[in-house]
Amino acid sequence: MIRRLYDWTMRLAARRHALWALAGVSFAESSFFPIPPDMLLIPIVLAQRAHAMRAAAVCTASSVLGGFAGYAIGYFLYEVLGRAIVEAYGYQQGFEEFQHLFREWAGWIIMVKGLTPIPYKIVTITSGVAGLDLFTFGIASLVSRGARFYAEAMLLWYFGPPIRGFVERSLGLVVGVSLGAIVAGFLLIRLL
Repeated sequence: MIRRLYDWTMRLAARRHALWALAGVSFAESSFFPIPPDMLLIPIVLAQRAHAMRAAAVCTASSVLGGFAGYAIGYFLYEVLGRAIVEAYGYQQGFEEFQHLFREWAGWIIMVKGLTPIPYKIVTITSGVAGLDLFTFGIASLVSRGARFYAEAMLLWYFGPPIRGFVERSLGLVVGVSLGAIVAGFLLIRLL
């Protein structure tokens, strides 16, 4: 079953509309969606190495735009929608403490969190609740998300064929480690 899913994903990633799907996932992940865009960026770059930088640009731009949507949720709709998203990730308990730290270190927090697999939507919503300056928010988001997605795309572009070979030979291990990393990210959120 995993092999069929992998083959389906690689075929989807090679299609001409794959970048549109990447843009949608990347936008949604920055504001409310739980699946990170890396899950689509990686197969797209492996399937279409010549388009690695274009995929990184689409992923970065969509993520930053989605970040502004998350900011708007925090700023305008926190009580209606934002609180439910924060609670869904189990972060409500420490949210007030995080807001205090966030007001003091916002730019740095955005840059660090934007590089990690920790749900970025928590940062974008917090930015809106805190009323962070939009320029600072936008620049920090662009730098952190761009660094993450471009580094990922460049590494996959450069080491693509050996990585793809390893993934195809060790698919069960790769899926297990990936799922473990996602679960660890969610557990880390709950512990913070």
